[in-house]
Amino acid sequence: MWFDKETIHRALIPDFGMGWNLFLAVVPLVLAILFFPVGRRPGWLFWPGLVAFVLFLPNAAYALTDVLHMVHRIRRTPYMPVWTVALVLIPQYALFMFVGLQAHVLSIMRLADYLRWLGLAVLVVPTELALNLLASLGIFFGRFQRFNSWDMVNEPERLAFEAIDDFTYRFPLEVIAVTFVGLTTLYYALKIVDRAIARGRQPAAGSRQ
Repeated sequence: MWFDKETIHRALIPDFGMGWNLFLAVVPLVLAILFFPVGRRPGWLFWPGLVAFVLFLPNAAYALTDVLHMVHRIRRTPYMPVWTVALVLIPQYALFMFVGLQAHVLSIMRLADYLRWLGLAVLVVPTELALNLLASLGIFFGRFQRFNSWDMVNEPERLAFEAIDDFTYRFPLEVIAVTFVGLTTLYYALKIVDRAIARGRQPAAGSRQ
């Protein structure tokens, strides 16, 4: 038989790790909406909110690295049929990774819009580049060193020691550099698309008023 109940179960039901990573990927977007409200001056919660935002931002783009879990599930025995991989598993992970990347892009765009509203447009591009670099660092430490966002608070000394140790070698720097270039490219490409979609909706919204 070309499919069975176990195959369907394995393909359709994501593991707990994917659900948890999806939750973490959305957190920075929620924080951006809460702490960067265009039209309202920053209050005393702005700086704690900004720190939390920066700490959790790498979790959004980190979803891109879960392609490794997809490969593991494909290679795990008993092997899934080709149709299951092509029609179920790959679309499932593609959607998950897209949601994470979109959360990353929209989160930074929200902060960029807030900076413009505050009259700090000159800081937008440096902020975008800095956040993509910090996200690349977070992805590296999360994937290779298994650190979490809260380890910056719980274990800052161990994190600092690992960072110093890693940066004495060429491989970590190369991985971070490649991640930064790729993530920044994806960010600006998707930002253009998101801006175009937003502009396309404005006339339609105005015509209904």
